[in-house]
Amino acid sequence: MSRKAIALLLLSGAKDVHALVRRSEARERYERIRAIVESTASCCDLPLSYLIGIERQGRADVIARRVTRTAARRGRGRSCAARVLDFVTLFPPTAVPLLLLVLYFGLYRFVGTFGAGTLVDFLERRVFGEIVNPAVNAFVARHIASVSLRELIAGEYGLITLGLRYSVAIVLPIVGTFFLMFSVLEDTGYLPRLALMADAAFKLVGLSGRAVIPITLGFGCGTMATMVTRTLETKRERTIATLLLALAVPCSAQLGVILGMLATRPRALLLWVGVVGGTFLAAGYASSRFIPGERPVFYMEVPPLRVPVASNVLTKTFTRMKWYFFEVMPLFMGASIVIWLGRMTGLFQLALRLLEVPVRLMGLPPEVASAFLFGFFRRDYGAAGLYDLVVAGKLTGPDLVVACVVLTLFVPCVAQFAMMWKERGWRVALAIAGLAVGVAFAWGCVLNLVLTWSGLAL
Repeated sequence: MSRKAIALLLLSGAKDVHALVRRSEARERYERIRAIVESTASCCDLPLSYLIGIERQGRADVIARRVTRTAARRGRGRSCAARVLDFVTLFPPTAVPLLLLVLYFGLYRFVGTFGAGTLVDFLERRVFGEIVNPAVNAFVARHIASVSLRELIAGEYGLITLGLRYSVAIVLPIVGTFFLMFSVLEDTGYLPRLALMADAAFKLVGLSGRAVIPITLGFGCGTMATMVTRTLETKRERTIATLLLALAVPCSAQLGVILGMLATRPRALLLWVGVVGGTFLAAGYASSRFIPGERPVFYMEVPPLRVPVASNVLTKTFTRMKWYFFEVMPLFMGASIVIWLGRMTGLFQLALRLLEVPVRLMGLPPEVASAFLFGFFRRDYGAAGLYDLVVAGKLTGPDLVVACVVLTLFVPCVAQFAMMWKERGWRVALAIAGLAVGVAFAWGCVLNLVLTWSGLAL
């Protein structure tokens, strides 16, 4: 950054920039800089950050007037329709049913049924199950003599047969359909209306309506959403949002796979939604009472609704998909290598044996422990592991619900944990991870007992 930009940030009170200058300059020089900032602030009746922001807004308005022009309206019919849509999306008696319709058709039907059902079934069973994996296994068995190298490339945990299959056949269709739907909602201007409508409800969990953006992004990628929490105004709000994202907000791949597994079991799906949603509310309410700090104040500009532009939607979806290919897919390959190293050294088997103890207490088959362990490397890895167990017939009815609930509430993936560490510090990151493990296993044991005693058909 230029010196002028750094000076403006120092005058605005940016703590990160003050810390950067304090580290890079001599102590006496930084004290002189801080004295200049304080003397300048004392000469103004209003905060410097506000005055600088107003001036920056004025400069931006001047530039905007030079390079833009406003087209004439096409008639009153469109304006009247826009006012009606504004009313429908902001008036709670109509906005809530509209939200439920968006969630049902956008997430459940499009992402859950079409993405996690039709597309995953075609790619996972037809393409990889019948073509790619058999060809890779046959090639490796014929040309590679080393057993350990064969297990790295092919077999149950191979780079291609597991890492590439999960990332392309199971996760990619789900992530792609979610990103497409999210881009459509974003381009219509509906998300700020959702924030305004959600403000009163989010106040119950110590957040403002502005937090609906990172929470909604969490249904795409928890790592990205944790980074976006920095846009929230107070440290208290950022901590609460990070906790809720790690504990009770499944990412798009995990959500899509779970919806795909429970789509044909309405009771099981409602139970899963109730437990995860109840945990979200309870954790938010409790944290808002115990975490000290300033309570948030909400304000947000609401843009006009518009018909989504295909080029915008496709560009946003393409950009996010490119991020998936370059950032997330290598993590799948890396996770396969870590699993391979763990199997070679015996650490993986040790971790699985330790996890099998609480897994058995929850009444689940021991194979589920590997899905939970995979879930730490990537949440979607764990969901895909459960999907394999469902296909094999090892998880049905109550067992499936317990496994889905525990996997959803379990520790976040290693990428999200690293982002929590970076954004909130190691103490908060470890505390959230420990809380997630305890809550997940506690819910698993309770659900197992309740479902076993009640004999509820799922």
